[in-house]
Amino acid sequence: MTQGPISATTSGLLRLANEGLEELVAVRRDLHAHPELGFEEVRTSALVAAKLAEWGVTDVTPLGGTGLVATVRGSRPDGRAVGLRADMDALALDEANGFDYSSTHPGKMHACGHDGHTTMLLGAARLLVRNPDFAGTVHLIFQPAEEGRGGAAKMLEEGLFERFHCDRIFGMHSAPQMEVGEFGTTTGPMMAASGRWTVEFLGSGGHGGAGPHLTQDLTVVAASYIQALQSVVARNVSAFEPAIISVGHLQAGSPAALNVMPSKLTLGGTMRAFSPNVQSLLEARIRDLAEAHAGAMSAEARAELWWNSVPTVTEAAATESAVRAARQLGESVQVDPEVAPSTGGEDFSYMLRQRPGSFMWLGNGSHSGPGGGQLHTPLYDFNDAALPWGVAYWLSVVNVELEGRLGA
Repeated sequence: MTQGPISATTSGLLRLANEGLEELVAVRRDLHAHPELGFEEVRTSALVAAKLAEWGVTDVTPLGGTGLVATVRGSRPDGRAVGLRADMDALALDEANGFDYSSTHPGKMHACGHDGHTTMLLGAARLLVRNPDFAGTVHLIFQPAEEGRGGAAKMLEEGLFERFHCDRIFGMHSAPQMEVGEFGTTTGPMMAASGRWTVEFLGSGGHGGAGPHLTQDLTVVAASYIQALQSVVARNVSAFEPAIISVGHLQAGSPAALNVMPSKLTLGGTMRAFSPNVQSLLEARIRDLAEAHAGAMSAEARAELWWNSVPTVTEAAATESAVRAARQLGESVQVDPEVAPSTGGEDFSYMLRQRPGSFMWLGNGSHSGPGGGQLHTPLYDFNDAALPWGVAYWLSVVNVELEGRLGA
């Protein structure tokens, strides 16, 4: 583990968060070894519930399918309440690491750090119930299905904030591009709307050797279409507006029949934007270009497009509190209050549309080889050295928002 700058100037919160760190590391690695996709987090949810019960958190409510909300009340009565949210799901990805805690589920991997996010919120719950010296209520939101399956929307549909009042909400995500012990956030648009799309090209198929002239060559359609997609952001979107279209999947034909021209070719990918106008433009161009390129070869195109999240927009006062909380972890802690926006997507954005709040990047460090690299890659692994920093940050948010005296 790459340790952050713990020193004599480090706050009591970080020292408190380091107590029992070995147990949190074990929990995090257990979650990593048993990844579950969105709305399939049955084992993950059961483990979270078991640990909460073991540590004395008794007010736990299932919500959003496999999600949970745990409530811890301070020793000083107050009407204010904050929500702290972590996501729990994994990605459909094969892990390339060879750790003894690598994924035991083929095709599933915690490649986005949600195992760490869940563990840090659990660690905060354990310390809050043991040290309830704050005024008000903390709702710890363990959310399922962040990776494109609508977990935040599901929790909201089931009355998250009607049942669990929150004056402000806070989220956090691991950031391998930042070092352990560093934090980053900003006020306003912080992450993009994240969408997905698929296009199905249809033709008659045929013999690639004897009769390619007798059918529509869908591979040529797809090749020209992919090339055209790359011109959308460059030539249809203003240079002052961030936007992305990427292809992430392509499937056609069979490796056992290399002389057969496919009658169906499917491709799909992701799209990102910060403004509704650009979102609409990307949708229109992806669909229109598919139909135009299919039509040029007398083929057919069927397009489907949908958005997994809206732009993540933080609120000024909540972000000020988040920055203050991070800075209170120690004199040497680096906090960037104006981090550059990311074209990553986060469905925490839907919660931010209903309650004021903020989102924080937590330094995770990156390196080459096993356990290194960026998010959503086969070698990524959450850095356990970041666990106490995330736990301490959650405690500091409670201190700032609810007049807490934790770590004093």
